[in-house]
Amino acid sequence: MLHITDQIIIHDWELVETFSRSSGPGGQNVNKVSTAVELRFEAERSPALAPAVKARLRRLAGRRWTQDGALLLRVEDTRSQARNREIARERLADLIRQALVAPRRRIATKPTYSSQRRRMDAKTKRGTIKSLRGRVDDAGD
Repeated sequence: MLHITDQIIIHDWELVETFSRSSGPGGQNVNKVSTAVELRFEAERSPALAPAVKARLRRLAGRRWTQDGALLLRVEDTRSQARNREIARERLADLIRQALVAPRRRIATKPTYSSQRRRMDAKTKRGTIKSLRGRVDDAGD
């Protein structure tokens, strides 16, 4: 089981871990030991998460979200399989904690009169500078 908060617990049946050989340097260890961990969390079917949390999790996951509603995390940071498993579970827990936080609704505000004046004055000044650019008439020749 994976404890996210006091109320939210991810059960083992929702998590599938597969192990494979890591890429990159590491000598014989890379060739012999399957240390990379791919953690699959069946997020869409999870009873622990509310629909709004699942929607935010899908947005946060990005390309790691599969078409069938699972979240895939691949970790091959260390040479230890156990440590990679811990890292994968920590990353999943962090991602779910981020999804639990609902974004604050934006309250539409009206710009102040003075800020509108400053903006218009700046635009007028910039337009004047631009209008002064260009070809110079040779009236004296």
